[in-house]
Amino acid sequence: MKRVFLAALAALSLTPVWAETITPIGDLVRNSHVTISGTLDRLTDEDEFVMSDATGSVRVYVGPNRVPASPGAAVTVRGFVDDDLPLEIYARELVRADGTVVTFDHRYD
Repeated sequence: MKRVFLAALAALSLTPVWAETITPIGDLVRNSHVTISGTLDRLTDEDEFVMSDATGSVRVYVGPNRVPASPGAAVTVRGFVDDDLPLEIYARELVRADGTVVTFDHRYD
Protein backbone atom coordinates (compact mmCIF):
# COMPACT_ATOMS: atom_id res chain seq x y z
CA MET A 1 0.00 0.00 0.00
CA LYS A 2 2.82 2.37 0.86
CA ARG A 3 4.47 1.78 -2.54
CA VAL A 4 1.22 2.58 -4.37
CA PHE A 5 0.87 5.81 -2.43
CA LEU A 6 4.47 6.83 -3.12
CA ALA A 7 4.10 6.03 -6.83
CA ALA A 8 0.94 8.13 -7.02
CA LEU A 9 2.65 10.99 -5.18
CA ALA A 10 5.63 10.83 -7.56
CA ALA A 11 3.34 10.91 -10.60
CA LEU A 12 1.56 13.99 -9.28
CA SER A 13 4.84 15.80 -8.75
CA LEU A 14 5.68 15.34 -12.46
CA THR A 15 2.42 16.86 -13.63
CA PRO A 16 2.68 20.57 -14.58
CA VAL A 17 0.66 22.91 -12.42
CA TRP A 18 -1.22 25.26 -14.72
CA ALA A 19 -2.04 28.75 -13.65
CA GLU A 20 -5.71 28.94 -12.75
CA THR A 21 -6.03 32.53 -13.95
CA ILE A 22 -5.16 34.22 -17.22
CA THR A 23 -1.83 36.04 -16.98
CA PRO A 24 -1.50 39.21 -19.06
CA ILE A 25 1.38 38.80 -21.51
CA GLY A 26 2.98 41.97 -20.17
CA ASP A 27 3.17 40.36 -16.70
CA LEU A 28 4.86 37.08 -17.69
CA VAL A 29 7.54 35.85 -15.30
CA ARG A 30 10.35 33.60 -16.48
CA ASN A 31 10.42 29.99 -15.20
CA SER A 32 6.70 29.86 -14.45
CA HIS A 33 3.68 27.89 -15.63
CA VAL A 34 1.11 30.24 -17.17
CA THR A 35 -2.16 30.46 -19.02
CA ILE A 36 -2.45 33.32 -21.51
CA SER A 37 -5.24 34.36 -23.87
CA GLY A 38 -5.09 36.56 -26.92
CA THR A 39 -4.77 36.60 -30.67
CA LEU A 40 -2.40 34.58 -32.82
CA ASP A 41 -0.72 37.46 -34.68
CA ARG A 42 1.60 35.70 -37.10
CA LEU A 43 3.42 32.45 -37.77
CA THR A 44 7.19 32.73 -37.44
CA ASP A 45 7.83 29.09 -38.37
CA GLU A 46 5.76 25.93 -38.80
CA ASP A 47 6.09 25.28 -35.05
CA GLU A 48 6.15 28.81 -33.60
CA PHE A 49 3.93 31.88 -33.57
CA VAL A 50 3.60 35.31 -32.02
CA MET A 51 0.62 35.86 -29.76
CA SER A 52 -0.59 39.17 -28.32
CA ASP A 53 -3.08 40.67 -25.91
CA ALA A 54 -3.69 44.27 -24.82
CA THR A 55 -0.49 44.21 -22.68
CA GLY A 56 2.09 42.90 -25.15
CA SER A 57 3.22 39.99 -27.30
CA VAL A 58 5.21 36.80 -26.85
CA ARG A 59 6.59 34.00 -29.00
CA VAL A 60 4.95 30.61 -28.46
CA TYR A 61 6.75 27.38 -29.37
CA VAL A 62 4.70 24.22 -30.07
CA GLY A 63 7.42 22.10 -31.73
CA PRO A 64 7.97 19.56 -32.94
CA ASN A 65 4.26 19.96 -33.76
CA ARG A 66 2.73 22.29 -36.34
CA VAL A 67 0.82 25.38 -35.22
CA PRO A 68 -2.84 24.28 -35.09
CA ALA A 69 -4.42 27.70 -35.71
CA SER A 70 -4.24 30.55 -38.20
CA PRO A 71 -3.29 34.20 -37.81
CA GLY A 72 -6.16 36.22 -36.37
CA ALA A 73 -7.48 33.32 -34.29
CA ALA A 74 -8.40 33.85 -30.65
CA VAL A 75 -6.51 31.26 -28.57
CA THR A 76 -5.62 30.37 -25.01
CA VAL A 77 -2.22 28.80 -24.35
CA ARG A 78 -1.05 26.89 -21.29
CA GLY A 79 2.68 26.41 -20.98
CA PHE A 80 5.99 27.26 -19.40
CA VAL A 81 7.80 30.59 -19.74
CA ASP A 82 11.39 29.89 -20.74
CA ASP A 83 14.27 31.62 -18.97
CA ASP A 84 16.19 32.56 -22.16
CA LEU A 85 15.97 35.62 -24.37
CA PRO A 86 13.82 36.44 -26.20
CA LEU A 87 10.82 35.76 -23.97
CA GLU A 88 9.12 32.58 -25.17
CA ILE A 89 6.50 30.12 -23.96
CA TYR A 90 6.80 26.38 -24.50
CA ALA A 91 3.16 25.49 -25.06
CA ARG A 92 1.62 22.36 -23.52
CA GLU A 93 -1.93 23.08 -24.65
CA LEU A 94 -3.69 25.41 -27.05
CA VAL A 95 -7.42 26.01 -26.71
CA ARG A 96 -9.23 27.31 -29.78
CA ALA A 97 -12.22 29.69 -29.57
CA ASP A 98 -14.58 26.74 -30.15
CA GLY A 99 -13.18 24.98 -27.04
CA THR A 100 -11.10 22.42 -28.92
CA VAL A 101 -7.99 21.55 -26.89
CA VAL A 102 -4.76 20.62 -28.67
CA THR A 103 -2.08 19.03 -26.46
CA PHE A 104 1.59 19.19 -27.41
CA ASP A 105 4.25 16.60 -26.59
CA HIS A 106 7.82 17.83 -26.57
CA ARG A 107 10.80 15.56 -27.23
CA TYR A 108 13.11 17.44 -24.84
CA ASP A 109 11.09 16.55 -21.69
